[in-house]
Amino acid sequence: MNEQTHDRSGRAIRLVPVDDDNWRAVADVAPRDDQRGFVAALAARYLLLSMRGGVWTSLGITADDRVVGHIMWAYDDEGDAYWIGGMVVDAAEQGRGVGGPAVRALVRLLEDRPDCRRICLSYHPDNAAAARLYERLGFELTGEREDDEVVAALPGPGVV
Repeated sequence: MNEQTHDRSGRAIRLVPVDDDNWRAVADVAPRDDQRGFVAALAARYLLLSMRGGVWTSLGITADDRVVGHIMWAYDDEGDAYWIGGMVVDAAEQGRGVGGPAVRALVRLLEDRPDCRRICLSYHPDNAAAARLYERLGFELTGEREDDEVVAALPGPGVV
């Protein structure tokens, strides 16, 4: 899992497994206050979903080996799709270009799986920043909804 890319300042952005050395730093990742209506107040909630739910896999997002965020993925065998969820970039790191490289790295990781046919995610329709990011990365609205969120998917492997 050493796929890496860079943020706007040239820092290497990587996805790393959550382990005994970094779980506290990942758990402490917190978005800006104005984003708390769209994502959990702390990434710790997503870590618990991964540990206790048995569906999601959490990953830390690092910039030059320092934890700056959290992202997770799951496979939905009913819908035959991989899902991206729970992306939180720490408030102090926002606006530096971390989110795009993190999503691109996760898409490449999922596309490398032999059973990957579709990659989806969902976000609240009022989350304009998420909508811009995911559209820029090639995700297209599907017309589906997941609770109170809209669903977007990549049109095919190899897009991002």
